[in-house]
Amino acid sequence: MRLATYNVEWFANLFDEQNRLVADDGWSGRQDVTRRQQIEALGIVFTALEADAVLIVEAPNTGRRQDTVVALEHFAERFQLRQRRAVMGFANDTQQEIALLYDPDALSARHDPRGAETGGKGDRQAPRFDGSFRIDLNFDASEDLVTFSKPPLELAVRTAQGTELRLIGAHLKSKAPHGATNRDAVMRISIANRRKQLAQAIWLRARIEQHLEAGDSLILMGDLNDGPGLDEYEGLFGRSSVEILLGDELFDPHARQALQRRLGAMPTTARFLMRDRQTYLQALLDYAMVSPDLMARRPAWRIWHPFDDARCWQVSELRDALLTASDHFPLTLDIEI
Repeated sequence: MRLATYNVEWFANLFDEQNRLVADDGWSGRQDVTRRQQIEALGIVFTALEADAVLIVEAPNTGRRQDTVVALEHFAERFQLRQRRAVMGFANDTQQEIALLYDPDALSARHDPRGAETGGKGDRQAPRFDGSFRIDLNFDASEDLVTFSKPPLELAVRTAQGTELRLIGAHLKSKAPHGATNRDAVMRISIANRRKQLAQAIWLRARIEQHLEAGDSLILMGDLNDGPGLDEYEGLFGRSSVEILLGDELFDPHARQALQRRLGAMPTTARFLMRDRQTYLQALLDYAMVSPDLMARRPAWRIWHPFDDARCWQVSELRDALLTASDHFPLTLDIEI
């Protein structure tokens, strides 16, 4: 079985209020890419992935006039994808949902959130992801309330072979210092954002531990917006959120490689244009972490990077589509389940 995680930049911009694709020459949201170009590129990429399920980060919006599930199923119908059913969890206010597009002949998936419903009062014991987590962020003996701007998607999955597992899709908050007007503000906001992100990782790690203690097979996938050595603020806290989530039990070869190797070439899953310098920044942001029992199922990871993966590079149509479709590249996990 092949599972994938894919952050699709500005996916929501490609649909109208009836959840239909808008394949015209208007701008998509990606720089110098029209909606038609991005839609066509995404069709090529999703077809080439040939995945049994794709966790879509920054999926189309759910709101008063839009529906993530309907939009994704229209997208699948347009390109005759076998991943033709969609499921999502808690909607958020960012127009960047988390959803799974899957082949119903290969697996079933249902939203199955765990944890107590807390509302605004919060809880210290890993509450449901649409609630609030109580934690002391500033080490001042007073508790802060932490929320997810994009609550992780918790799925109960059963494969056609009868394997049952837990799949968690995550998109942790970015550390970008939005609203900063000077150097001091950049530092202050960046540190506050990292504290919040680490708190989210601790919250998510608590759920991981619950599943491991219960003996569940577990896969954590998504865009964690973080990694070892990604910015200078990591040194203030000692660990990245990726390290917190991995713990000693979960495994992702790219994360482990990055943790062990601070110098030299490292795997990357995203490529961003730095507009002030007209250069590209590459980063490892997307992961697929598996529980120890799944390591016996012959897992194999692949980053579909058009310049780093020879098979992607050799197919010019796919190479160009990967560059046009998003600023992230898909990550696949092939595993015998």
